[in-house]
Amino acid sequence: MDRVAIVGASMTEFGQREGWIRELLAEAGQACLANTDIDGDDLEHLYVSNMASGEFEGQTGIANAVAHDLDALPAYTARIDQTSSSGGAGVYSAWQSVASGASDLTLLIGGEKMTHRTTAEATDVIASLTHPAEYKHGVTLPSFAGLTARRYLHKYNAPRESLAKVAVKNHKNGVDNPHAQFQKEVDLDTVMESPIVADPLRLYDFCPITDGSAALLLCPESVAGEYADEYAVISGIGGATDTHVVHEREDPTVMNGVVDSSAIAYEQAGLGPNDIDVAELHDMFTILEFLQSEGLGFFEQGEGWKAVEDGVTDRDGELPINTSGGLKSKGHPLGASGVAQVYEIYKQLTGTAGPRQVEAETGLACNVGGFGNCVITTIMEAGQ
Repeated sequence: MDRVAIVGASMTEFGQREGWIRELLAEAGQACLANTDIDGDDLEHLYVSNMASGEFEGQTGIANAVAHDLDALPAYTARIDQTSSSGGAGVYSAWQSVASGASDLTLLIGGEKMTHRTTAEATDVIASLTHPAEYKHGVTLPSFAGLTARRYLHKYNAPRESLAKVAVKNHKNGVDNPHAQFQKEVDLDTVMESPIVADPLRLYDFCPITDGSAALLLCPESVAGEYADEYAVISGIGGATDTHVVHEREDPTVMNGVVDSSAIAYEQAGLGPNDIDVAELHDMFTILEFLQSEGLGFFEQGEGWKAVEDGVTDRDGELPINTSGGLKSKGHPLGASGVAQVYEIYKQLTGTAGPRQVEAETGLACNVGGFGNCVITTIMEAGQ
């Protein structure tokens, strides 16, 4: 089977945007095609990653609409929804379309329009992914995060400041990302003194509500050189599902979806955790960076917080995590986030990340749906 290459990528500005979902998707798609000198009608498959266009703005059929906007007829289209890991699921679907031989040129666009709704309305839409037994009791993802963070801090004797240092690190990285929603540094005191949202987590432990989109162009590795001088290859990808009811898990500080999906991706790539040079993790809440870094095998269980304290995950550290600023600084437009993670790894591996650039030949992106309900892990290598 021919490996799958990413020969083009784009990302719009994340934040509060004027355009609606269809406009945001078209913006990223057009930029991606323009970067690779590809016309819309060259595409064979077009996928759109999106969680809730219907719930947020009453817009459905967006994949078909975007195909029209990009003049991509008669390409096969599909909308990919896997809650907040819709972007990663879209990467998986686009990879499958090329790896299977069904398509020789596939465009993936992920996007979400959210900021026109109130915080309460947006939170309710997102909370609808929880189990009905939890949802009817008012359980939301922030409450899961707070409970898990308290459990983690107690179980591993971790200082509360270690969580705050994740936010400080990722905001610092976001300063150099021109597409990030928040391009400003924050200090430890600001994070620690911000309002409590779900004890012990405070305002700066959470990512913002965001509009935005990102796109990737995929083809067989054997023809990647025809489209781009520099490209990245998806050498391993895996998806996994954990329990829908969070309290049924034996240990809520272990994200089994991360463990299982990464095991598949590592085996497929023929690599292990020690081979990864840079990673983009789904820090919807600061505690998730600890849980994912441990589930991916970067650090031992209960040791992720120490890596942050010791600067291991800083941009100039041994294993840079979230050079883009992460969801925390970059923003989290649900359907776009997993695509934007891969965009960042692509930029790092092709040496085009600008001031965010680190030395990397291999990279990993981990996109999480819900509170670990579903996970996609993607491993990438620089093209040869």
